[in-house]
Amino acid sequence: MMTIPKKTLPALDDFKPLLSENLKEFTAKGHTLVRGVLSADELAVYRPAIVAAAGKFNNEKRDMQERDTYGKAFLQIMNLWRVDEDVAKFVLAKRLAKIAANLLGVENVRIYHDQALFKEPGGGPTPWHQDQYYWPIDTPKTITLWMPLVDIDVTMGMLTFASGSFNRGPVFDFEISDESETAFEDYVAANQFPIWRASAMQAGDATFHLGYTIHNAPGNQSDKMREVMTIIYVADGARVAQPRHKWQVNDHAKWLMNKPVGELIDSELNPKVL
Repeated sequence: MMTIPKKTLPALDDFKPLLSENLKEFTAKGHTLVRGVLSADELAVYRPAIVAAAGKFNNEKRDMQERDTYGKAFLQIMNLWRVDEDVAKFVLAKRLAKIAANLLGVENVRIYHDQALFKEPGGGPTPWHQDQYYWPIDTPKTITLWMPLVDIDVTMGMLTFASGSFNRGPVFDFEISDESETAFEDYVAANQFPIWRASAMQAGDATFHLGYTIHNAPGNQSDKMREVMTIIYVADGARVAQPRHKWQVNDHAKWLMNKPVGELIDSELNPKVL
């Protein structure tokens, strides 16, 4: 039987200049959309690798009606870069890290962790929340890349931001839940933060947002899987903060290898990408 050679994944280590509009928007709003971070040809080889890895390591077997709000929001598969060499090539790509570093205004960034976030057809909304609620990190210089692997529109669960909300730092002591949705909904309305979401994103576009930017996503009303890959970066030089609650205790162990409070975030799980 003839063996079909595996496609070589292209390196993603060249640098893509950022538009001045992206830098200005990110500074003012705490989020920005960068078009064409990966080309169609690059996605054609990276998408199958990421989808295959996500499918292999997805442990969610419950029917939708058996899950809570968080479980209905998406299939969440974390740190695929540690178990799949093709995904690692994506997650550790210098092109992606350089955009993150430029937006943060730092020289170098490290990986906090990655997440495949696949919202199933009929999947529920992702409640309003702040990512950095979960992270025992001593700096607000954290940033998440959110990249659809397929073309998406507003019916599929488009990421939605409360522009400028990062300026208030941590707001509530809530994990992602119905409670966080209600509290943040009222807070966003009371503070009159402008709400922004893209009308459509092509595969390979990416949004970037700060850890304290309040955001959510509607449910997936389409009949297609919303395939999204995310990477969380932290500025090089950040240190471990004292965990404030059980979720940060969990993250301290899972993503920071229980490094002592006050030490640099530089474990083998947190490689410097640039």
